[in-house]
Amino acid sequence: MERNRTQRARRIRGTLLALTAAGSLLLTACAAGGTEDHTNSADKHGLPAPAPGRHDRGDAKGFETAPSDDHLSTFALDVDTASYTYARRTLADGRTPDPSTVRPEEFVNSFRQDYRRPDGNGFSVTVDGARTAGPDWSLVRVGLATRAAEPTQKRPPAALTFVVDVSGSMDEPGRLDLAKQSLDTMTDRLRDDDSVAVVTFSEHAETVLPMTRLGSHRGEVHDAIDGLEAQSSTNLGAGVETGYATAVEGLRKGATNRVVLVSDALANEGETSPDAILRRIDTARREHGITLFGVGVGSNYGDALMERLADKGDGHTAYVSDTDGAREVFCEQLPQNIELTARDAKAQVAFDPDTVAEFRLVGYDDRKVADDDFRDDRVDGGEVGPGHTVTALYAVRTKPGADGHLATATVRWLDPTTRAPHEETGALETGALKDSVWEASPRFQVTAVAAYFADALRAGGTDHGPALPGAPGLTRLAARAATLADVTEDQDVQALADAIREAHDTDTGD
Repeated sequence: MERNRTQRARRIRGTLLALTAAGSLLLTACAAGGTEDHTNSADKHGLPAPAPGRHDRGDAKGFETAPSDDHLSTFALDVDTASYTYARRTLADGRTPDPSTVRPEEFVNSFRQDYRRPDGNGFSVTVDGARTAGPDWSLVRVGLATRAAEPTQKRPPAALTFVVDVSGSMDEPGRLDLAKQSLDTMTDRLRDDDSVAVVTFSEHAETVLPMTRLGSHRGEVHDAIDGLEAQSSTNLGAGVETGYATAVEGLRKGATNRVVLVSDALANEGETSPDAILRRIDTARREHGITLFGVGVGSNYGDALMERLADKGDGHTAYVSDTDGAREVFCEQLPQNIELTARDAKAQVAFDPDTVAEFRLVGYDDRKVADDDFRDDRVDGGEVGPGHTVTALYAVRTKPGADGHLATATVRWLDPTTRAPHEETGALETGALKDSVWEASPRFQVTAVAAYFADALRAGGTDHGPALPGAPGLTRLAARAATLADVTEDQDVQALADAIREAHDTDTGD
């Protein structure tokens, strides 16, 4: 029996190697050529890029746990941050986030990273790791980065359709008023050759302003925005459908055509199923390449609906609760999500069966892709723009005394214009693992803290047993974050330390 398992593992590894060898919303003053296709290339360690295998669903903790005969992990890339920002808002209000709204990958991807940038379009791949206090357990970080964003004047023109929720629930301070302020600011900073359309929805949807080239027409855009007033119920489905119809009618060739949905996503009228809404806009989305950016607002927020729309609508989500947050989204995040450098981007990580006993992917529950579909370019992936980093963190248990190659990570994407496929690969050896998470680079430590924090929130607090190896309690985690904030001089890391302290206080009732 044992010999059969050993022979089976060897056959799988041999098959793996053989198969693989064969196979700016605000584009403003807010404030680098194509990549070679590496589909059939070997990495620097002589191992080819991972090949398709069998896929296993994650467990209830949000981890993918691989059995001994499956050493592949495949997922669509995701650069959303709404889950983390909404959790911070909830904690600041003295409430504990619903565990179902905590998506660990969005916590991890909310912070700057130290990955090198590629020279042209596409991605660089960085793989590093560090050992934890758990026996034979390590945290392994797979980091992907796109080129830096071009200056505003060099980007293609944009055709943006703003779909704004004007339902009664948007009358709460920090919702419609914040949206109007942000859209006014954006209008002043867009280029003259950009175009804007405005659609509103409440009980019904209405095109308030058809696609309008800015130039000397900024006043018309301001008038349309300033005239927005909260009304009655929320027919979000009608708003999205009308928004895409308006975007198609005003479609500009050679421009970035995008729908930007601003809403609390509390749909209560008409079509409320995200899948049904997506079916209604499928032609516009696929045939015309119109992508979606969802901006969530409000203390009560339909997180699941907005996240599903963005993930399956070739887009991204962000969440804003105040003026500072709105400035970050409209001046930093949205410019990175207007221009695309990669479509249908997926990652696949192959863990070496000779050294790895098991692994767990942190988050990406809704972005899992069957291993066999990694190189099937008809299968939906993630859309990524310039200036982005994407991080996937794994908990990895190595076999006792194992030494040598640990993992190979490959990212595959389509050129946004030609749809030609490209790949890039990186790898990690066991000898490159740091002796401790807390001896790794500061940015690696920030990644670990964010993941440990999300894990604690998902588990409902420190008394329920963390799933990540080597997890400190919230008190120690907050202290680690505070130290890292000083080391990195990063206000975002300080905000993370504050959120962890608030979670501790909320959990203990202090």
